[in-house]
Amino acid sequence: MTTRRTFLRLGALGSVLGSSVVKACAAPSASAEVNKPVALATWNHGIPANEAAWRILAEGGRALDAVEAGVRVVESDPTVQTVGYGGFPDRNGHVTLDACIMDEKGDCGSVAFLEHIVHPISVARMVMEKTPHVMLVGQGALDFALANGFTRANLLTPEAERAWRAWLETAPDAVKAEINVENHDTIGMLALDQHGNLSGACTTSGAAWKLHGRVGDSPIIGAGMYVDNDVGGACATGWGEAVIRVVGSHLVVEFMRQGHAPEEACRLAVERVIEKNPDFREIQVGFLALNKQGQYGSYCIQPGFDAAVYDEAGGNRLFASKSRL
Repeated sequence: MTTRRTFLRLGALGSVLGSSVVKACAAPSASAEVNKPVALATWNHGIPANEAAWRILAEGGRALDAVEAGVRVVESDPTVQTVGYGGFPDRNGHVTLDACIMDEKGDCGSVAFLEHIVHPISVARMVMEKTPHVMLVGQGALDFALANGFTRANLLTPEAERAWRAWLETAPDAVKAEINVENHDTIGMLALDQHGNLSGACTTSGAAWKLHGRVGDSPIIGAGMYVDNDVGGACATGWGEAVIRVVGSHLVVEFMRQGHAPEEACRLAVERVIEKNPDFREIQVGFLALNKQGQYGSYCIQPGFDAAVYDEAGGNRLFASKSRL
């Protein structure tokens, strides 16, 4: 299983799958046939997420329903220690969750610093559909969730608690979390349905051992995820502060609007991240993109970022991202 502690070992996959990725990311022509439906998700936990999403897409369902269903699989999986239930806590031992969702109409919702709820993505969707707001945070987000039928749960698993206590014993400074190239995972997901509509979702438990109250890029529309149904969608993984500084996912979509294929748009966004972060060799940021033609691509700073794609041509499979380093 790929985790943030093993992803640096996966760079060799790029040489094996590079040709298929390049083909998939070729610039669209006016006569190009649209590849749809498509489900696309970050990391190897994108494989089970895609399975859930595909069941909806294959039946002609809406991309929004597909991305929500897909990431919910990962949110409830205690073996994924960077998302939802089982996620590593902050330095105070609290599991706090961030998520956002966006549909083909440009409607969006998000939650941040949310505790005790297994599926923050579904709370984010409810924020989008039942309130005039985009984002709810903290206690207000929890109150909203409980008032709308969600149940309170203990998200700190014994495994995550043991890891946290071990970190407390070895941390040189309990106030400063060790944030590095390995501490970053999330799941971002994009889908193009049979009607040609796009949606996206992003959800995470954030950086392990983060300062209590820290919020990364994942719940921020335009940073962790963004969709423009005329162009395409993008999502991010990695060190959230670096993604926020360049509003990364929106930037990827804007590069696609200028005519760049998804992989090239992701590469240009990574170059912008590098320009703004002198410590780029110590962090990881990766982008994943899907355009209106059903073409997809990714790019990252460090080698080893992999993603999962599901379409009719190739089924559900992993592919490796090209990297700057």
